[in-house]
Amino acid sequence: MLVKAIVVLFLLIILYALGSALYYLARAKKNDDMRFVKALAWRIGLSITVFLILLAAYGMGWIKPHGL
Repeated sequence: MLVKAIVVLFLLIILYALGSALYYLARAKKNDDMRFVKALAWRIGLSITVFLILLAAYGMGWIKPHGL
C-alpha cells in the first residue's frame, strides 16, 4: 500500500511539473526558457524515478502484476 501511495504522489508531482512547463511555454517571457527546460527535466527525472521504484517493488515482491 505504501508503494502505491508513493507512486501516486510522484505522479501528481510529475503532473505539476508538466503543467508548470506548459505555463512557462505559453507565457513566453524573457527568462522563461530555462524555467521551461528545468520543469521538463524535473518531469523526466521523476518519471525515471517512478519507473525504478516500480521495478524495485516488483523485484522485492511488494507488487505483483495481474493478467487481464
